Amino acid sequence: MSDERLSRRRLLQSALVGFAAVPAAALLPREARAATPLSESDPAAKSLGYVTDARKVVAATNPTFKPGQSCANCIQYGGAAGAAEGKCTIFPNHTVKAAGWCKVWVPKPA
Repeated sequence: MSDERLSRRRLLQSALVGFAAVPAAALLPREARAATPLSESDPAAKSLGYVTDARKVVAATNPTFKPGQSCANCIQYGGAAGAAEGKCTIFPNHTVKAAGWCKVWVPKPA
């Protein structure tokens, strides 16, 4: 039977390495973290009237909406041209549908 006790020095070294790894994860760029698709039931999405399909916007409850507006042609949208979804500066940890819309829509400059 061998004596496999962990020395105090080894334990402290391991603990320090572990503690150093936790803040290092916070240094990863935001783009490196996985973004999840935004749900219409998300509280932030609800408060801004986000819908995944702009054709379903109720104009009576969203008087600023005009046909042709969508996330894809909004200045807040950061998705690639032709992509089905992309990042949005309003919802930083999520992706939004290019065909979606919310009350914060602002046209991209021409």
